Order: sequence, then C-alpha cells, then structure tokens
Amino acid sequence: MFNSKSKSDSTPLSTNGGTSLIGAGTIFTGNVVAPGDMRIDGTIKGNISSKAKIVIGPDGLVEGDIEGDQADIMGRVSGSVRVNDLLYLRGGSVVDGNISAKQLQVEPEAKFNGQCQMIVPAPAMAAAQSKEKNDKRIPALAIGQG
Repeated sequence: MFNSKSKSDSTPLSTNGGTSLIGAGTIFTGNVVAPGDMRIDGTIKGNISSKAKIVIGPDGLVEGDIEGDQADIMGRVSGSVRVNDLLYLRGGSVVDGNISAKQLQVEPEAKFNGQCQMIVPAPAMAAAQSKEKNDKRIPALAIGQG
C-alpha cells in the first residue's frame, strides 16, 4: 500500500524513529517536528523540522522553512532550506528561498531562486579560524644579528 512509488522518484529512508508520511492530496497547516525521516507528497503550510532525512515528492509542496540532517527535493518549496549534510535538488524541483547545506547536489532541470550558503563543519571551521588568527600575528624580529 505505502510502497507503490516508482524507483525513479524514491529515495531510501532510514527506519530510525519511523517515517512520517504526508500523502498526496493531504493539506496540513501548522509546524511539523519529526524525530525520524519524513516524506511529503501532499502540502504542508508551515515549518518542518526533522533530525533525519526529509523527502519532498514530485507533487509535494511546502510553504515554510525546512530544517533537517538531509533533504531530497523533487517538488516545490517556498521558504528557506537548512540541512546539516546533503541537500539534493532533483530535476523538476523548485525552491524559492535561501538554502544552507554542507553538500549541495543540483540536477540540470532543478530551479532555485535565493542565496546559497555552504556550511563548514565545526572542526574545519575551528581550524580555519585558528589559521586566520595565526596569519595575523606580527612576525618576530631578529635582534642581535650583525
């Protein structure tokens, strides 16, 4: 019943914490917080927050901000998208809003209107800040040579 989607529009979801599904034709108004993966094939008018992967199906529509570990967008999003890892914009997807991700993959037919920010992992950011701080130090002068 729930596994009737074709391979071309499906992506594997983990079973950690269960998978939440907003089915085609369903309209949900309000903010959604999910502990596990989430797939939207209907419409959500509100913000989505998940500790796992969020999949917006080809007919899915989100009018609000999305925040999660990963996102795979095939449908339409009107709002900002912030993911801690991979954001995948599939062909036919439309995102009207700013995006922020550690990794970004965009297929040729995807449309994106907004600003993009690449997230730097915390250890890499600390190393970059340390290097920047060291680069700004005044070099020591050699005294007594001569």
